[in-house]
Amino acid sequence: MGLCPVILAGGSGTRLWPLSREYFPKQFLSIMGEGSMFQESLRRLDGIAEASPPVVVCNEAHRFLVAEHARQMDVELQSIILEPDGRNTAPALTLASLAVRQPSDASNRDPTMLVMPSDHVIKDAPAFRSAVEYGLTFAEEGYLVTFGVVPTSPETGYGYIEKGEPQSGGCFRVAGFVEKPDGEAAARMIESGAFLWNSGIFMMRTSVWLEQIRLHRPEIAEACQAAYAGGRWDGDFYRPDRDLFLGCRSDSIDYAVMERATASPEADLGCAVVPLDVGWSDVGAWSALLEVSERDADGNVVQGDVRARSMSGSLMIGQHRLLAAVGLEDVIVVETADAVLVAHRDKMQEVKELVTQLKEEGRQEQRDNRKVLRPWGSYETVDAGPGFQVKRLTVNVGESLSLQLHHSRAEHWVVVAGTAKVTREEEELLLTKNQSISVPVGARHRLENAGDVPLEVVEVQSGSYLGEDDIVRLEDRYGRREG
Repeated sequence: MGLCPVILAGGSGTRLWPLSREYFPKQFLSIMGEGSMFQESLRRLDGIAEASPPVVVCNEAHRFLVAEHARQMDVELQSIILEPDGRNTAPALTLASLAVRQPSDASNRDPTMLVMPSDHVIKDAPAFRSAVEYGLTFAEEGYLVTFGVVPTSPETGYGYIEKGEPQSGGCFRVAGFVEKPDGEAAARMIESGAFLWNSGIFMMRTSVWLEQIRLHRPEIAEACQAAYAGGRWDGDFYRPDRDLFLGCRSDSIDYAVMERATASPEADLGCAVVPLDVGWSDVGAWSALLEVSERDADGNVVQGDVRARSMSGSLMIGQHRLLAAVGLEDVIVVETADAVLVAHRDKMQEVKELVTQLKEEGRQEQRDNRKVLRPWGSYETVDAGPGFQVKRLTVNVGESLSLQLHHSRAEHWVVVAGTAKVTREEEELLLTKNQSISVPVGARHRLENAGDVPLEVVEVQSGSYLGEDDIVRLEDRYGRREG
């Protein structure tokens, strides 16, 4: 029947703030390994027999990040499905299932799906692949398969899976699911040896998922079916109907199906759990990164230009300047270009509440890093004040900004590296290093990389309003209306 990986790449960028942001959530961070966590998720699929190109479900705002991170690895994606807004994992998987059931090869309309979050750390990829290949035999028989992490401590931040009747080769029927417990309950469960951490990784035949979601959450199934049927292709992306999808209720795979299928008399086979001992972490907080990273002799994890004295049990990350720390223990210090987080490692769950506060206040630091990625490259704000803003633009080889105009600002471009092709009204000009041009308010213009190296431009904006929403796009190769 074949195996189709489904990678769930939603995320709000709250728990690893300030490195992660709303428009750059943690799955796109490179904090362990050579690539981002999304790229590591793609990489660990290498070597799994019969695996087809993955289907990715992500937020519309992250579509170009997904495409670019896959392109950097030269990985083919079967499709990228865009959620207009997050509705949790059950609707996301239902959309993916509907997409998987539409292949050109009519002989393979019921593949088994391997469903993975894109923001987890798995240190032992070969052991993970072995567990997947073992679990595949149960999934192909019709089981809803989940993967339970062999626990190393009584964690209160994870859900738990209770092992039931053993099956051949070390797999178990699922006896039940337990929500995040308190400390005493977690300790009892660990001592019993009958519980595993809930990894959020699943495997099942496409038809089995669609049957179960229709049985247990028919309103989700109907909303997703209508949204998918009413959707359209937009280049490499599939856009379900926005209004129909926004009417879908939010629910997780666990709540919507797994827990109900475990207890349901209508389930022929029910749920099975495969133990997973692979160095797993969901990196749900900075303290989790501290636990899974290599530490120095004092128990510290240090990244960047950091000088530490008399520090212990701490995580220190410096990205843009010297970070110096003295005489503290069990703290998290993360420095970025526009924000610094200092917190005790036992208070990491409050970071999410802090980010919620920043969002309510409309703070830019909650949404974006100072360096903002775009499909054509990136821009970074260098300086800003009343009536002016200075940015550094990097335009990748072969890329261009949209043909656009602004109602409230003028722009002045200075080329510092590469070759620029500039459209200004009816003119087309080539600019090289140290050459410049001004674009008046209201003038149609476009900036393109006409060379074979990245184009670097310093942009000075001046005017009464400098927001990104003062962009009127006339032509755009990326199909954007905004962003």
